[in-house]
Amino acid sequence: MSELHGYYLEDLSVGMSDSYAKTITDADIVLFAGISGDTNPVHINQEFAEKTMFKSRIAHGMLSAGFISTVLGTKLPGPGAIYVSQSLKFKAPVRIGDTVVAKATVKEVIAEKRRVILETVCTVGETTVLEGEAMLMVDARG
Repeated sequence: MSELHGYYLEDLSVGMSDSYAKTITDADIVLFAGISGDTNPVHINQEFAEKTMFKSRIAHGMLSAGFISTVLGTKLPGPGAIYVSQSLKFKAPVRIGDTVVAKATVKEVIAEKRRVILETVCTVGETTVLEGEAMLMVDARG
């Protein structure tokens, strides 16, 4: 099973980063609404959304935030790491057809507590749509 494990605490250093990209589809938004129960019409009703400040349907902010979880749980630090906390600031809307790039960068390694703090950001092109900070518990080799 060790081949499934991600980075260990000793492998992590400030500045390491990884990312995940996903192009948002109508199906992604509809499925997320169904799974989460968030059926706010700004996400699923075009006529309603056209009358909002966004002028069209937008993806759930937590859908983009979920891509951060993808990076942390599958790439950096990866399998074996446990999410402890996450701050989020939503900066801009994500629309159908947008490609969201979620990126996590190691900001601090706290060896004595087996914790790592990562800067987290989602972008669409040059636009930051979400930013925050995550703390994860990471296994040590010993």
